[in-house]
Amino acid sequence: MIKQKLVETERNSFSGVVPAFDGRQNIYSPVELQEDRLEFFVNLPIPSCKAVMNYGDLREKQPQKKIEKLFRVNMKLVSKFDGKEQRKEGEDWAPLPPEYIHALDVILRENPMEKCTSIGRSFYSSSMGGSKEIGGGAVGLRGFFQSLRQTQQGLALNMDLSITAFHESIGVIAYLQKRLEFLKDLPRNKGRELSLEEKREVEKALKNIRVFVCHRETVQRYRVYGLTEEITENIWFPDRDGKHLRLMSYFKDHYGYEIQFKNLPCLQISRARPCYLPMELCMICEGQKFLGKLTDDQAAKIMKMGCQKPNERKAIIDKVMTGSVGPSSGNQTREFNLEVSREMTLLKGRILQPPKLKLDRPRNLKESKVLKGTRIERWALMSIGGSSDQKSTIPKFINELTQKCEHLGVVLSKNTLSSTFFEPSYILNNISLLESKLKEIQRAASSNLQLIICVMEKKHKGYGDLKRIAETRIGVVTQCCLYPNITKLSCQFVSNLALKINAKIGGSMTELYNSIPSHIPRLLRPDEPVIFMGADVTHPHPFDDCSPSVAAVVGSINWPEANRYVSRMRSQTHRQEIIQDLDLMVKELLDDFYKAVKKLPNRIIFFRDGVSETQFKKVLQEELQSIKTACSKFHDYNPSITFAVVQKRHHTRLFRCDPDHENIPPGTVVDTVIAHPKEFDFYLCSHLGVKGTSRPTHYHILWDENEFTSDELQRLVYNLCYTFVRCTKPISIVPPAYYAHLAAYRGRLYIERSSESNGGSMNPSSVSRVGPPKTIPLPKLSDNVKNLMFYC
Repeated sequence: MIKQKLVETERNSFSGVVPAFDGRQNIYSPVELQEDRLEFFVNLPIPSCKAVMNYGDLREKQPQKKIEKLFRVNMKLVSKFDGKEQRKEGEDWAPLPPEYIHALDVILRENPMEKCTSIGRSFYSSSMGGSKEIGGGAVGLRGFFQSLRQTQQGLALNMDLSITAFHESIGVIAYLQKRLEFLKDLPRNKGRELSLEEKREVEKALKNIRVFVCHRETVQRYRVYGLTEEITENIWFPDRDGKHLRLMSYFKDHYGYEIQFKNLPCLQISRARPCYLPMELCMICEGQKFLGKLTDDQAAKIMKMGCQKPNERKAIIDKVMTGSVGPSSGNQTREFNLEVSREMTLLKGRILQPPKLKLDRPRNLKESKVLKGTRIERWALMSIGGSSDQKSTIPKFINELTQKCEHLGVVLSKNTLSSTFFEPSYILNNISLLESKLKEIQRAASSNLQLIICVMEKKHKGYGDLKRIAETRIGVVTQCCLYPNITKLSCQFVSNLALKINAKIGGSMTELYNSIPSHIPRLLRPDEPVIFMGADVTHPHPFDDCSPSVAAVVGSINWPEANRYVSRMRSQTHRQEIIQDLDLMVKELLDDFYKAVKKLPNRIIFFRDGVSETQFKKVLQEELQSIKTACSKFHDYNPSITFAVVQKRHHTRLFRCDPDHENIPPGTVVDTVIAHPKEFDFYLCSHLGVKGTSRPTHYHILWDENEFTSDELQRLVYNLCYTFVRCTKPISIVPPAYYAHLAAYRGRLYIERSSESNGGSMNPSSVSRVGPPKTIPLPKLSDNVKNLMFYC
């Protein structure tokens, strides 16, 4: 609003052009302004409160006045760009300066930013259609992602459909009704008080949300930092003269409003000092991305909203480019003489041939067996919760599972413990009781217990405790499933369960018919082993400012099959992306490889997940050195290293030119036109897209001492995607990177549940960090588990 008013009233100062504003502090002009320093004063009306009160008659007693606020704007010249000097082609090509690309990006974002809600690089608007309530006080909005990139064809605008969840802009009381099941009848029970646990849940639901008040003439916005200890009826506060006032009396005397929910706490809207607002007088501000974790139902609805067929997704993107909210529809492209094509880039891709597998029918389990089936001699079944009818299905489930395992070549002995352990659902809320029950099962086994199958009534946060206790204290692998699934007992469900169990205990689904060296004979040989490693880091939720991050590294331990992996996990500094103990973890993985293969690997091929382009240089510099440090711990050992970044969370989509617009087939690879102008990267779609539009994985090779050609590395990655330990089809991301992601997620589960069980000391809804966060170490894995793929 300020920029628009400024351009209207001070047109001469801007030489008659309309500059672009980044929404923060930078303005870009297509022409040089007459002066290097400028100062302006702008009057803008302050919006009045238009909210309708649901409780009481406050609005009728408030006169509406037009209020204006004076803003001072200071501007100074900080930089100049000459576009002509940036144009270099052929051998003289050099990357455009980041600040120059950023300036062009701001110009192209100006129009959508004025008409949509901006979240990161994406823009959302209800005018795009497709908005939908997803429950729990949230609404899913359709939008689009937009980013300017350097490619082999020059500067390209990356556009894609984007869907995300926003908080509904409703009253705080109405929001809590929708968000929390135990408050759905709150308006009919205004005298209700909250228990301590309920208060924690309310605080968690509201913390860091922005609200505006309804009892003042102007819209004033605040961030919620927490809840008051006292209920509204008991709150007193000092005025400017030091006199103590009762909050309920204050609102009655100053605003003529009698607070209805006097037994609820107030919102704390200041981090530094006591400052309170009654919940019923606050509304959720519009345009806020949903904070916290979506429920399974909400996530499923968001996923469904974004699950468009390729032709539908392409049509939506095309409509954005030609519509009023798109980057080429505003004044900025004309002001800066920019031309943006509204047609998608045409390019040619290649389809790699799939490898032959040691499995007769890789897409049909009905007549196939796994390549390596395990023997599970001692196992137990633990039922947690469930109705009588659900529990009665256990014998049939055991029979179907053992038969399916036998059919697949997995020995799930009928010599299980004599009876199923039936436990109440509340056991998942009591960590010490859960641990004692698991130890009881272990003792009942009287010998080495290999597996506990846990059948749960529904998904429960105690799942994390179950995994942590079993894998770190008891030393047994667990496989969890839900009663609704075993009641239906579909053939596909039982088959997938059997494959997961086989993978966790040490089996494998398949391997390449011709070993990996035969596919790249120029570089790889059966007698010169290669280790494949994957690494990933998971971080806490966005508003958790104290929990540590968790890093995981996995490494293959067989050659030339390369389909079994071991993992190492470490907690590290809060939100630190660089893996801090990488040298120690790589050293341990090389030790494991040597024990299994009797040789150290001649080559290390390292796949790093979760790194953005801005972090490439730092990650390569520090983590490559860590890998070399680990290698130096062995005498006279200097393997060739390839370091590749694996990116799945990007917005590049590939659409076929065919009229039917089906998904691109598995094996589609693109390494021209949209790839980097000079660096080694490619897009590979290795999986079969069944629902929605396939997203290819982007592989960016930052370091390559092995000197792979593009064809060799693409073929290697694609072939590895067929070796996932519990799947009959190629997966979308190279297995080492996927295993690292799963292992890091397991470590994150340990941290989250450990912190909550210790009194919630790490709970982001109740903590404001005043010093550096402590790095809590992960619990040590049991020796029985650590070399298994328990995280699959």
